[in-house]
Amino acid sequence: MSAAGKTVSLYKKRQRIHPREVHGLFQRWRWFFVFLTQAVFYGLPWLQWTTELGQRQAVLFDLEAKRFYLFGLVLYPQDFIYLAALLIVCAYALFLFTAVAGRLWCGYACPQTVYTSMFLWIEQRFGGSKAQRQKLEKAPWSADKLWRVGGMHTAWVLLALFTGFSFVGYFTPIRELAPEVWAGQLGPWQTFWILFYSFATWGNAGFLREQVCLHMCPYARFQSAMFDRDTLVIGYDVERGEPRGPRGRKDDLQAKQLGHCIDCGLCVDVCPTGIDIRKGLQYECIGCAACIDVCNGVMDKMGYPRGLIRYDTENGLEQHLSRAQEWLRVFRPRVWIYSAVMLLIVAAVMGSLLTRPPFRYDIVRDRGALGRWNEQGQLENVYRLQVMNVLERQQRYRIRVESEDAVLQGVQVAGGALEVTLGPIEARWVPVAVHLPEGAAPTQTGAHTLHFVVERVAQGEDAAHAQHEKTTFLVPR
Repeated sequence: MSAAGKTVSLYKKRQRIHPREVHGLFQRWRWFFVFLTQAVFYGLPWLQWTTELGQRQAVLFDLEAKRFYLFGLVLYPQDFIYLAALLIVCAYALFLFTAVAGRLWCGYACPQTVYTSMFLWIEQRFGGSKAQRQKLEKAPWSADKLWRVGGMHTAWVLLALFTGFSFVGYFTPIRELAPEVWAGQLGPWQTFWILFYSFATWGNAGFLREQVCLHMCPYARFQSAMFDRDTLVIGYDVERGEPRGPRGRKDDLQAKQLGHCIDCGLCVDVCPTGIDIRKGLQYECIGCAACIDVCNGVMDKMGYPRGLIRYDTENGLEQHLSRAQEWLRVFRPRVWIYSAVMLLIVAAVMGSLLTRPPFRYDIVRDRGALGRWNEQGQLENVYRLQVMNVLERQQRYRIRVESEDAVLQGVQVAGGALEVTLGPIEARWVPVAVHLPEGAAPTQTGAHTLHFVVERVAQGEDAAHAQHEKTTFLVPR
């Protein structure tokens, strides 16, 4: 509150950024990654995978059935450790990539950057150039403005809805989801998540844009902990560019005591976060290289060498290091540490997947029938085994028991050995009766150690495989 009683705002009003359209080598790379990432995102749910059960979606996270399909691999909730390992690998990959190459992920492949680029392209098709869009924003409502703004938002909403639909297609078979959408027969959860993800895409890419990078994304805040002076960043060559100022193409720079920067401001106009890269390294810079492309274009027109703004390291800019010298600095201790840890984790995960058992089973004691004497005069315990075939092909199993306990000498499954056949990715509860030989009268009561052995019977390409699980055999008093 001022002395005159007027309210003074402590927050600067956000000015909407309208980046200028730019063309060049790095922008072509950006669009390459836009097409690549979206071809994967939108196309992967439609890819089919052939199994003994027929064709299924190649990548599907079926939460209802509690199965997660990744091409030929089927994972279950018990395999959550692999998800944790994947997240750890991604974290170390991010640390490694950031330490070496800065925020190239943000500039080229981050979903926020990718969808902002797509939405901005649509905006430019309806609104025109930067100046035209700024003029349209300030203009009063008219038929022309209504058509341009309405058309833009219609295209945004359609793209956002298709994005939300594709996202849900990773959790509900997309070839079943599409007819349901067309017929208006979506379930409540599918409807919610399609609309929620569509709204998030429309809001983040259409309105928030750079605000997500500046204020919502934590990466921009802790990236400084991963940067050092040998990290690749976008830098302005101060020695070459200063002092800046306007001039003609044929002016003598030495006579005017000017650097190569003509102070055109185009590097600011094209920046999606609205910063001036000439002020030095800033956390708002996402490494998209739009300023490099536009500055190189200006240098070409002026007849100056390219690279006034370029990808470089802080040490490279200050010490005038060659590319060979900078490459030598890439292999520094933190890079070796990140690489070693990540490779160890990847090797451990791959080894675990390759040696992953082809089936699982759990033992549950039948609480209604503990230790008892059956009609043949045998001491018997009853169990229930949940056997789970984790492969997408039929398997046959043999169930038996063994024990080193002297009290349980001769213990066996009723009938000698039990065999069960399970279809692809089938789980079944199997009742198993285990008894001592007829006439055995153990003197030691209580719980005795018993081992169940479930063996996969070798057939076709499946080799024999056995798993042991410990339980107890009760001898009543």
